Amino acid sequence: MVETVDGGLAELMPDPDRPRAWTLLVDGAPQSHVDLDDPAYLDFSYQRRLGHVIDLIAAPGRPLQAVHLGGGAFTLARYVAGTRPRSVQQIVERDAALVQLVRRELPLDPGARIRVRSTDAREGLAKIPDGWADLVIADVFSAARTPAHLTSVEFLEDVRRVVRPGGHYAANLADGPPLAHLRGQIATAATVFPELALAADPAVLRGKRFGNAVLVASDAALPVAELTRRIASDPHPGRVEHGRALADFTGGAAAVRDAAAVASPAPPPGVFR
Repeated sequence: MVETVDGGLAELMPDPDRPRAWTLLVDGAPQSHVDLDDPAYLDFSYQRRLGHVIDLIAAPGRPLQAVHLGGGAFTLARYVAGTRPRSVQQIVERDAALVQLVRRELPLDPGARIRVRSTDAREGLAKIPDGWADLVIADVFSAARTPAHLTSVEFLEDVRRVVRPGGHYAANLADGPPLAHLRGQIATAATVFPELALAADPAVLRGKRFGNAVLVASDAALPVAELTRRIASDPHPGRVEHGRALADFTGGAAAVRDAAAVASPAPPPGVFR
């Protein structure tokens, strides 16, 4: 199925190995994978890493109040609803036509307590009360790039306002060599949150190829040991950097302010083939 949405051409491709599973692509870039029979199944490596974060930030099964900036096919909201019943979630997805497509073709469980707002991520975040969220996840891409206004200290200060004490922020970041964007995003988050960890494929961290990295932040200690173990043993194994190693990786990069913010780098040609 192919349909025009606000962000371009959306395509739902069936998964040949799973009877009710689909991959959503927008202008050829993979956005989400959803299994309607098993919402706890995560296929993309970065979404699996975010799934480990979701599993570890609270006792198993405990409901969360979660905000998802960027909706895609609602994969992670479905995961939270499936693994943590009675969770209350808000999705902020600017592309209203994409939301309609996903609701129609990949319907949410009617029992899931998920609200979807079709508005800009930062505008939607501004409407959420102080301290409402246990978890804020940012996974926002336009033409495969994170918009500039979602990369700044000012943006993360509003995230910090929404996250309750002891809560968590997690972001899907994309970059390639020389990793200037990724290093800047770590420095930016460090001005707002005292505890940080970064999970990615080792080749991405070494600047060998373009790829995704998951940044996790909180004002409380992070479950670094268990997160490291799970990500290292995952079918898509990765590495976790934290503490001094993460500071060394950041390499003195400067925090990004609104006035100087730019979108994340465009993926190189052929990266999604």
